[in-house]
Formats: sequence, structure tokens, C-alpha cells
Amino acid sequence: MDVLPDLAAYRRFVVAFSGGKDSLASLLVLLTRGVPPERIELHHHEVDGQGPSFMDWPCTPAYVDALARHLGIDLYRSCRVGGFARELDRENASTAPIMFDTPEGSRVAGGAGPLGTRGLFPQVSADLRVRWCSPALKIDVLAAAIRNQHRFFEGKTLVLTGERAEESPGRARYAALESHRTWSSRRHVDHWRPVLRWSEQQVWDIIASARIRPHPAYRLGWGRLSCRCCIFGTADQWATLRLIFPEAFEVIARREAASGRTIHRALSVTDLADRGCPYPAALTHEDDRAQADDPVWRLPITLDPWSKPAGAFGELAGPN
Repeated sequence: MDVLPDLAAYRRFVVAFSGGKDSLASLLVLLTRGVPPERIELHHHEVDGQGPSFMDWPCTPAYVDALARHLGIDLYRSCRVGGFARELDRENASTAPIMFDTPEGSRVAGGAGPLGTRGLFPQVSADLRVRWCSPALKIDVLAAAIRNQHRFFEGKTLVLTGERAEESPGRARYAALESHRTWSSRRHVDHWRPVLRWSEQQVWDIIASARIRPHPAYRLGWGRLSCRCCIFGTADQWATLRLIFPEAFEVIARREAASGRTIHRALSVTDLADRGCPYPAALTHEDDRAQADDPVWRLPITLDPWSKPAGAFGELAGPN
């Protein structure tokens, strides 16, 4: 049986918040267990570095902001400066510095590491050395934000992430509670995965109880929220993307062709799209389709009556 943290022992709660169902469920666990909103922080990593949409859903930052305001919780944004595009194009240069919000304003740290060259999309692999998007744009970003703020020396911090064992054999081996990678003799930071042993049904149940509107990706048929142009995208996802967001699709297809190496090794995103079938919901949910491509949030953040999105129990299309 998983060990549960003593929530009363922690001064602050940091939720790594993508806007996806599992990180949302993790947040709602805290609220349903009586943690005051003022002790919770949402930390959202902007994959495209606060620049124009390249890989991610254009609406995600606005969705996260609307949700934070609805729940009365502070939102902290962070990113690798220049985002995915800058890291992809890195040539004989250091990895870009990390920008992160603090209670006093934004700060920048890092950016003076060894020189290196990428030029290739992250590869579909469990090996984070070649699937570089996860560490470079998410994992290392949160760690830098914690390590570079003295306020995390004060009291205990609990970091929450939304991995679930159902998603993959690799995630099934994770510990529910452990020391966070930023723990030190001066900084007490623990890491809790509150929905690790949950079923997907339990995740949707807690979201339904809060009447939260799921991210448009789910309502369009995606079973998992990651980047709109996620490297783990299935044939059906690439087919849907090509049909309803052709410009975003073509950017990736052209970059693959220019690099001479495809994300999926044997198949290009065009090959995958040719093999797939667009999600039916993406053709009928016009409001969500428009919102998904809009950096300004325009829809209600709650649904009443609440209904399960078309992507519930769909393709997970994520790391192993």
C-alpha cells in the first residue's frame, strides 16, 4: 500500500500543472482534503517559451490561467527561454536559460552550460537523452524554479505530479511518495503522485464533481493532454491535426523534411496521418476547435451539466 503524506506537515504545495486531467485531479485531491487554496501553487511550464505556438496547444496557457482564477489559486509560469523551437535549433550553443515566476516577479537562471547541437526532434523513446523535450522543457524547468528561490528553504514543500500507473509499465514502477530531486540538507521538498494508483474513471469522477470543463483537446477526441504536435501522437491524432489545424501540421512536416530524420524513425508525420482517421468529435465540436487554436480563453471554465469528453478512455499516446 502506498504511503500517504501528512499534509499538515507542509508549508506549501506545488502542483506541476499541465492543464491535463491527471494534474487537474491531483490538484482537486488537495482541495477535497481541505488544503487551503492560498497554500497551493500551480506551476505551468510553457513549452513554446511564451512565444508563438509551435508544438503546444495555443489555448493551454489561457486555459490554465482561467482555471487558476476560478479556483483562487496562484499560478506561476516557467519556461526554457525560446521554448521548443530554440532548443531544437540549438547549434554549438548552450541550452537556453530558464525563466520562472516568483512572488516578486520573473527571474532567469542558467544558460551557461556546455555547448551542444540538436537540430533533430526528440525521438519516441523512454530514454530521456534522446526524448529531450521532457527534461529540457518540463522536468529541469521546475527543478530550476525551486532551486533558485530562497523561499523554498522555509518549511516543507510537497510537489505533486499526475503520473498514473495505468498509463505505462514504466510509470507503474514509480513511488507514490519520495524525496523530490531538489531535496537538500537545507531544502525539504517531497514528491507525491496522488493519483498514481487511480483508474481513469476515478480521475474523470473527481473532475465531474468539480464541474470543471476539460481542456479542449479532450473534447476534440484526444485521450491525453500533451503538446498538440506531441512526438507520441498516433496516426489518428496526426490525421486529425492535419485536417483541422493544417498550418500547425505543415510546420512539423516541413521541419522533419528539412532535418532528414523523422520523429517516428520509420514514418513521417505525413505517413502517419495517411494511415489514420480523424476523430469524429473534432469535426463537430466547433466551439472547442476554435478555442483550441485561440491564445485567449473565451469559454466557460465550468460545465453544468457536466459531460464526459469524447477523448475519455481514448488513446493515451504517451511515454512508456
